[in-house]
Amino acid sequence: MSAVKLLVIDGIDGSGKTTQIELLKKFLASRGTPYEVISFPRYGNNKYTDQIEKYLKGELKVDSETIAKAYAGDRMLAKPKIEEWLNEGKLVIANRYISANIAHLGVDLKEDMPKADLTILLDVDPKVGQENVLTIHGKDIHEQDLKHLQKARKIYLELAKLKPNWVVVDCMKDGKMKSPEEIHKEIAKIIASVLLSPS
Repeated sequence: MSAVKLLVIDGIDGSGKTTQIELLKKFLASRGTPYEVISFPRYGNNKYTDQIEKYLKGELKVDSETIAKAYAGDRMLAKPKIEEWLNEGKLVIANRYISANIAHLGVDLKEDMPKADLTILLDVDPKVGQENVLTIHGKDIHEQDLKHLQKARKIYLELAKLKPNWVVVDCMKDGKMKSPEEIHKEIAKIIASVLLSPS
């Protein structure tokens, strides 16, 4: 494997992160690449995610910096496990990471977390993302706010321009979302060329 050890898949709600990670797991398994997946926030895992869940349901009224610290607390509790996997030489795939705090909350906390080697941003039209979320489950306070999703997408794209280790995958074609398989082909190409050395 090349130098890339920590891969982040990120994007606004409804961009297909979980679907793409499931397809990526099959791709990596077919190549015999050892990997682990961690999704943030880790609901039901600790006091921080309990706060986050209440916040997203609209039951907890706090400012952006306070809730950003809850997201950060959840990640800090996961840090030893992430470092263990990295030390074992596994590719660690994070479904959301520090970048999500910046895009959704506008808060960039200084965190002592392993640095992402590559972030793949799944870029989708916020209206389409919102519709996708609605078909899966009830919307939380971020998902039901189209202006919030539009702002988050704008921040994600700005981050992608500023950060050399970000790659944007356009998930849209002719005003509609591409099929999961089409998007996966693009991601697999990135992984094959950037992450994995030839066997």
